[in-house]
Amino acid sequence: MKTLTHLDFLRHGEPVGGRKYRGQTDDPLSDKGWQQMRAATAGEQAWTAVVTSPLSRCRDFAEALARERALALGVDERLKEVGFGAWEGRTHAELEQNEPGAVFAFKRLPRDRRPAGAEPLSGFHDRVAAAYEALLDAHRGGHVLVVCHAGVIRMAICHALGLSPGQAYRLNVGSAAMARVRVEERDAGRLDTLLDLSVGAKPT
Repeated sequence: MKTLTHLDFLRHGEPVGGRKYRGQTDDPLSDKGWQQMRAATAGEQAWTAVVTSPLSRCRDFAEALARERALALGVDERLKEVGFGAWEGRTHAELEQNEPGAVFAFKRLPRDRRPAGAEPLSGFHDRVAAAYEALLDAHRGGHVLVVCHAGVIRMAICHALGLSPGQAYRLNVGSAAMARVRVEERDAGRLDTLLDLSVGAKPT
């Protein structure tokens, strides 16, 4: 006997205010962001439930989609984006001007070169891993849409594939991109496979 569970991790679209390191700052989706997410979820899908980050740029769309498709909706606090500390609300250009090379250093060594006051990488990974395992326990054999954030998707992939969290920022996750993970369980054990990582909406 085998059990197959599918988890589709969908990143939110563009929020009001455009691209920036917003972390846990709770900006809603822009009109463009809604359009991106509508496009990413268009057509027939086999989802059996929707689970979302509590932040409005994820939750607002997840609530609307679940209502339209008569799907059960869950909210998991552990699916929040990483806290960026002193970088919250700042753009890449602002950071480059004030701290040249800081973003590059962070992406290379995210454990050691974090912004002041940022959530520790290990803690972020652990809470996303716990959310991932809870999804499997609650939805075994189902096909769940998980509406969340780029950082959460990176950590979920690292957990699923057994990668170091320090490699997470080598994964590019665009606006409204989706990562599909298949989890196959048999008596001999479990195999988590990344089936697809879409590019997401094209930046404009």
